[in-house]
Amino acid sequence: MPRLSPDHAIWEGPIWSNDDFREKYQVDEVLYVDEMLQFLTVKSPESLLVLSGINEMSGSPTFEASFSGIENFNINRSNLYPEIIDLRTFKTNFELDVMRYVIGISEDAHKVVMTATTPGSYEYQSEAQFLFYIYNNGGSRHAAYTSICGSGPNSAILHYGHAGSPNDRRIEDGDMCCYDMGAQYFGYAADITCSFPTNGVFTDDQKIVYNTVLNANRAAQAACRPGVRLTEVYNLALRTILQGLKDGGLLVGEIDDMMSAGLGRVFQPHGLSHFLGLDVHDVGAGVAGYKNHLPNRFIRAMLPGMVFTIEPGCYFIDPLLDEALNNPAQSRFIVGDVLERFRGSGGVRIEDVVLVNEEGVENLTPNLPRT
Repeated sequence: MPRLSPDHAIWEGPIWSNDDFREKYQVDEVLYVDEMLQFLTVKSPESLLVLSGINEMSGSPTFEASFSGIENFNINRSNLYPEIIDLRTFKTNFELDVMRYVIGISEDAHKVVMTATTPGSYEYQSEAQFLFYIYNNGGSRHAAYTSICGSGPNSAILHYGHAGSPNDRRIEDGDMCCYDMGAQYFGYAADITCSFPTNGVFTDDQKIVYNTVLNANRAAQAACRPGVRLTEVYNLALRTILQGLKDGGLLVGEIDDMMSAGLGRVFQPHGLSHFLGLDVHDVGAGVAGYKNHLPNRFIRAMLPGMVFTIEPGCYFIDPLLDEALNNPAQSRFIVGDVLERFRGSGGVRIEDVVLVNEEGVENLTPNLPRT
């Protein structure tokens, strides 16, 4: 721990002792940072294990621990990182207790927001209601990520809500809302997406898209079990979405041919899943966990104790639609006049959190209104 000045107590409150920290974190020994060099010199370790690596999900490097005199020791930068990644990939029962709590608070907040979102309100009001609920009712001071509250055409912007588009649109009657929001509690993240029409009534076209995505979500969850790789489930979800659009009259032809032509990614340009834990897009590389060149980067075989999202979506994004219509290999499947009816309508994403067990997966977000 740092050796704090007595003035710290004036501005920040009582100064904890070494024993206070030892008891709080249940460790064997606590020293001041300025004692580290002397302590390690006496211990004379063969090497110091330093957390050093590249997060394969974000591409960002870890920040290595350092202290004055560390250059006097043999530094091992290779062993610790994969071990910590593996520990974070598999959740303990204590961790699952915290995750169930933060996910449950997020579920409740989503339900409050859904009932309070009305025509004439603004997207930022929906965000504010979510943030108020998770803090006021759940003690979650922070959200796990910037809330995505896309209504109407904004529901087709995958990471809407950022500083350049800060959830500031007026919500109109009948808009489809795609709300991706999650709380953070004790360091652990929730990640949930609900899609719903503003006035609570689905149009026939909205039913086609929504039920297509819901079927993809449920099919994907049913296919998850130990030993299965998510790339297989990802393809199942895309096939389900294409089948739903075909049944709705937007597409014609064989699903196998559509998949070969890459048509699925026109309507779902993102992956199906990511690990969840101490980060909302958590680490989980370990043994061939993430591969950035694949559309669904989580490729590690599922094992009990893993927690990840299942989040299929179907969106009508003008640049992707225009590109597909200009691509003969893809345009031959598209019923142009029907597709035009859906332009500008936005999109739907249904995101749940699942835990792998011995039989399959447990849906950790069972209390959301999905039908």
